Amino acid sequence: MTNPLIRPEIAALSAYHVPPSKGMVKLDAMENPYELPLTLRQELARVLAEVPINRYPDAGAAELKAVLRAAMKIPPASEGMEILLGNGSDEIIQIIALAVAKPGAVMLGLEPSFVMYRVAATYAGMRYVDVALNADFTLDLAATLAAIRTHRPAVTFIAYPNNPTGTLFDAAAVREIIAAAAPGLVVVDEAYFAFADASFLPELAQHRNLVVMRTVSKLGLAGIRLGFVCGSSYWIDEFDKLRMPYNINALTQTVATHLLRNPCALYDQAEALTLARGQLAAELARLPGVAVFPSAANFILFRVANATTVFDGLKQRGILVKNLSKAHALLNDCIRVTVSTPEENQQFLSALKACL
Repeated sequence: MTNPLIRPEIAALSAYHVPPSKGMVKLDAMENPYELPLTLRQELARVLAEVPINRYPDAGAAELKAVLRAAMKIPPASEGMEILLGNGSDEIIQIIALAVAKPGAVMLGLEPSFVMYRVAATYAGMRYVDVALNADFTLDLAATLAAIRTHRPAVTFIAYPNNPTGTLFDAAAVREIIAAAAPGLVVVDEAYFAFADASFLPELAQHRNLVVMRTVSKLGLAGIRLGFVCGSSYWIDEFDKLRMPYNINALTQTVATHLLRNPCALYDQAEALTLARGQLAAELARLPGVAVFPSAANFILFRVANATTVFDGLKQRGILVKNLSKAHALLNDCIRVTVSTPEENQQFLSALKACL
């Protein structure tokens, strides 16, 4: 029965679905498959034992922000660049949408892309305008610039690299979009920065309407739910007004601060996954009937005939991937697989060969 008090656009949504994965080789969520080294886990156990969980966490997370600046090479506060922390990137996306959601405001996205951009626009009551990528998932710059001229979006989201395609858009084209969108905000979402030798962080001071968003989830810390956005205080100070008090809990602050002081182990794992990505892509490309798309992230998108049948076959063999066939017209018969350990990658390839 429909609840008459619920906004109709909310009633029309489906809750975010996470499929059960117990006993499966889990290759559907772009997680780092590696545990922390034993010595680091032992250190964390000692550090976490001292956290005063009877007290509220540091509301401003000052120590964590300082460590993030050093670990991520974020421009300093002396240059007017500030950081806002979120309970994962999802909270940051929602905060940004709420901040700019004036009556009639438009959010612009490049599709297919991360589903939470569109969802956050719905939450905030904004109109969402999507611009389709080219058939090879590269950026359609002309169409994007035309959409900006027509709709004058309050905010434009660009995933860099893009999820779910893995595409690293042409940097010069992204700069054109940033310039054309002004004074509207452009959010460059660098969730997969650890696997792509590219970033807009060094260019923050050059574009007043640019902010860069990141998460530590893909770096191997998905369980602590920590995302952040950095940019001019002109934006960050306003976004901070929508942040719920104590949104970053004490355990998350402690884990992230401890591990990011010396993030070598995390970056070593990311480097290993980047190498494995190339190997897995090459293996996939050798399979008849498999079309592989270039990826600068920790996953690979590929197309097969009858993707749903292949997805079901993989699932029956204990391999969980992401079937994107119904997500967007450009993703017809496409499957996304997370790059994992050599053992799990081989399990996936063996199962895929059997399905094909």
